[in-house]
Amino acid sequence: MADDTVTTTRTDRVLASVERVGNRLPDPFLLFLGLFLLVGLISTGLELAGTSVTIPGADEETAVRGLFTGEGLAWLTVNLGANFIGFPPLVTVVTILLAVTVAERTGLLSAAIRASLGSAPRWLLPYAVGFVGVNASVMADAAFIVVPPLAAMVFKAAGRHPIAGLVGGFAAVGAGYSTSMLVTSLDALFAGITSSVTAGLPDPGAAVTPVSNLWFNIASAAVLALVAGFVIDRLVEPRLVREQAPVDMVESDDEVAPAAEGTEDVAPALRATPTDLSPHLDPAERRGLRIAGLVFLALAAVIVAAVLPGGSPWRNDEGAFLPESPLLDSTVFIVFVLFLGPALAYGFVSGSLRRAADVPAVMGLGIKDMSAFIVLAFMLGQFIALFNWTNVGSALAVAGADGLESIGLTGYPAIIGFILLASVLNLFIVSGSSMWTLMGAVFVPLFALLGYEPGFVQAAFRVGDSATQVITPMNPYIWIILVMLKRYEPEAGLGTVISRMPPFVVPFWISWVAVLTVFYLTGADVGPGVGIRIQ
Repeated sequence: MADDTVTTTRTDRVLASVERVGNRLPDPFLLFLGLFLLVGLISTGLELAGTSVTIPGADEETAVRGLFTGEGLAWLTVNLGANFIGFPPLVTVVTILLAVTVAERTGLLSAAIRASLGSAPRWLLPYAVGFVGVNASVMADAAFIVVPPLAAMVFKAAGRHPIAGLVGGFAAVGAGYSTSMLVTSLDALFAGITSSVTAGLPDPGAAVTPVSNLWFNIASAAVLALVAGFVIDRLVEPRLVREQAPVDMVESDDEVAPAAEGTEDVAPALRATPTDLSPHLDPAERRGLRIAGLVFLALAAVIVAAVLPGGSPWRNDEGAFLPESPLLDSTVFIVFVLFLGPALAYGFVSGSLRRAADVPAVMGLGIKDMSAFIVLAFMLGQFIALFNWTNVGSALAVAGADGLESIGLTGYPAIIGFILLASVLNLFIVSGSSMWTLMGAVFVPLFALLGYEPGFVQAAFRVGDSATQVITPMNPYIWIILVMLKRYEPEAGLGTVISRMPPFVVPFWISWVAVLTVFYLTGADVGPGVGIRIQ
């Protein structure tokens, strides 16, 4: 798909090599099946060799157990279903997804974004796009489809360069995908994976929940939004003006999204992500947003009133909320309610929901969209469970910790090295859940042995997981943004898109690491009850 004239540069040749290597990676399901078998072989060999390790804090040595032994095969046959159903992200992500899907399909999320961007003054638009884009991960992958073209339209309407809005919106969404000022399904997904790893540690530190990185996420989102706005305003748009990039869209017929199979009884407007990207809201949408906002405030007030009294059942035995309490364990419920309540209000007021039966039908669409992940979760659950049961992760963690200590790399430089590794791997494995499953299984125990909270390690992973994903051909949405860009520049190729991303990637990476460094140096909690070091 790349234009021949833009693949002759050194940068494009490097990116072409990345694409070739990335294309050789198998499907994620097959990738983790291979890793499952590899861990099985390694664990069996280590058990036959009588390998055991001493984990700091444990009273006895921990022996490595092999999969391809009588005990190991019996474990697998007994626990195959439990490994899948017990995979923590299934509990959290699928539940939250039910509510987020209603908010997305009714048009609430799209309308909220359009209202926030459409009312921004001309000089503030780049920063508004940065803020909305960085926080748009609450819409999951739909953000890649909704935010960039909307930003382009808003820029065009304000007399600014539409391509600056397009590429700026894409960069803000992609390079800042792992953070948001709101709790998202990604927080639940990461927390579930981290918790499944820490379950086998003698000292797992503070419990990791969907809000364990909340303070870090809020600070990161604020900083990255400002950085994105500055880059759009001072670097990207002036370059487009100097290059005399076209500002008018090439005329094309509008495409209508087909109805998903089995959704004939669902209102047509709910069958696909809302495609009305006009920055202006009609009266029904405005009325729906007002009512949805009031419902959100009312629900939040009820929750606060329920948990604030001293005798609240959502407090722990000491009458507090930290480090653990029923309130923190209710995060999934709180996020579910705060999304579903306003979404229902918006849907019925705006008319996107016509009857009560539309609600479960729309929830079903969300599960259908999630089917690929559910299939992958079967293999991820087996891999994580095997990694924990065999104690291979513990052995690698002890060996890695000893190796870092032997070269004196046990402090913050080790964290920076970890982020760099994640940034490189992100060029090949753009799925955050897949990469965190792989890296978390090794690095969470490793850094726990060095005294770092798993929640802090998870926060560090977020930097590497997002900053570089807008410059890799392995990101499927880079091809979608290329199609959008061709509406303005018919001759644009992959190199055109990628050449406009480095002004975002480098500042994002540096700024995000700087935020993490501030938390590290000050010792501030990255989330409620989650510090830097294990106490």
